[in-house]
Amino acid sequence: MNISSLDLNLLRVLDALLQEGSTVRAGEKIGLSQPAVSSALGRLRQALNDPLFVRRGQGLVPTDFAMRLKDPLRVQLDNLQNILGGSDEFDPAVATNRFRVSGSDYFAELLMPELAARVSQSAPNLRISLVDMVNETNISALDREKIDLAILPRIRVPDWVASAPAFRSDFRVIARREHPGLVRAGVAPDDVFPLDLFCQCGHVLFSPLGNLNGQGDDSLARIGRRRNVVMSMPVFSGIARAVSESDLIALLPRQFAIRSSDRMGLGVYRLPFPMPKLPLVMIWPRRLTDSAAHSWLRTQVAEIVAPFDDGPD
Repeated sequence: MNISSLDLNLLRVLDALLQEGSTVRAGEKIGLSQPAVSSALGRLRQALNDPLFVRRGQGLVPTDFAMRLKDPLRVQLDNLQNILGGSDEFDPAVATNRFRVSGSDYFAELLMPELAARVSQSAPNLRISLVDMVNETNISALDREKIDLAILPRIRVPDWVASAPAFRSDFRVIARREHPGLVRAGVAPDDVFPLDLFCQCGHVLFSPLGNLNGQGDDSLARIGRRRNVVMSMPVFSGIARAVSESDLIALLPRQFAIRSSDRMGLGVYRLPFPMPKLPLVMIWPRRLTDSAAHSWLRTQVAEIVAPFDDGPD
């Protein structure tokens, strides 16, 4: 088609429809009425010679052609926004930005205290919220929930999302220090947790989605062993608390295990089998990459989490 004959405002409508799957929600996203969105969709269908969406229940499902447009369109609209954004200056001492960072309660414990200290000292008028809305299966929440930065295990991301390595985390076993199996075996904190006991004990697993299988199970399967997962939780702090008050055990990221051990009476033990370190990344909407304010935020977070890195496998 001839791009000169296309009203480029229609592309904003198409992008919103692809993100929201609803003419009502798309209109709310870009400030148009539902009839205006429906009219724009009709013009888009004629211009692009494709139905673009078919109705399913109360929602719209994109055609294959529309799906192929989704990520490239988002990238190009973000690039245009950056081009037209003009000069971008950021002085943390006087800035009043609000940032939304997504991460598990691991980061409430290990990131936010240091970030709070830095903000209090150099950027006293900033506001920062830690939320837990973006995960490996829900990358679209980065845009839908207006998240500036998310930290999560490394995954493939769509073109409209940028990423950078954060750190690699080793794992440790946690158990209460008076755990009868460890007492009988004469195992002290920082010793290797006995493999047979590890497989016999009940485990608490971290899973935001309620799964009862995780990375540790894959590593055990490679040596022909299985563990007994009896509980899962979406928060690391809840896992540590459950372990401290029972004979259950858990695998936790090393830094969090160490941070929790003293105040909860936990012993931290080495794994009795090889397990790859978990690579974590920072991700953000690519349109924010060149923002001076966002660059400042990324730098602060990267500097704070850098000491958590446990190096290559």
